Amino acid sequence: MPNKTIYVSDDDLPLFQRAQELAGGKLSTAITAALRRYVEVEEGRQQGYDDVIVRVGPGLGRKQRFSGMLLAEMEQTGNERDETYRVYRTRTGKYVVHLERSEAHVNTGPNAEKYRTGWRAWVGDWSANQSWTRIPADSSLRIADDLDALRDIVPTELYPLVLDAVNEPVIEDLDI
Repeated sequence: MPNKTIYVSDDDLPLFQRAQELAGGKLSTAITAALRRYVEVEEGRQQGYDDVIVRVGPGLGRKQRFSGMLLAEMEQTGNERDETYRVYRTRTGKYVVHLERSEAHVNTGPNAEKYRTGWRAWVGDWSANQSWTRIPADSSLRIADDLDALRDIVPTELYPLVLDAVNEPVIEDLDI
């Protein structure tokens, strides 16, 4: 196996020592892992993809990361909660749908159905017999292998926007 010499400044030596510790004593393992990640991210960036980090799950949830390109985004506002859809294309050609849903306060009282019709139902009929349920914000991530599978997991209004974005060039070089 060929040897490569890496010159490390005194200021950076603690970083290299810590990387070696984390890699089980093999500095080459740490360097290889870092270079692999760097090449993957940089090649994706040159092709128009970004490192995307999203939250998934209830409340703050957990973070998930992938390399993707935002194709379309849509917000839907309802009486109880708002939803934001973001559709990405990944470097492997799959489609990722990230759905964020806002916190909801749902009336579960005796006249709950009436109050879901909008603010006019509230005027002049405020009752002490109200019961509310709080549903925390949440988000989810769904993956589609192709455009046909994507059609089944996004709102019908969003799908044509995705198709328009897919048919556009990834990067358009301007001679200006």
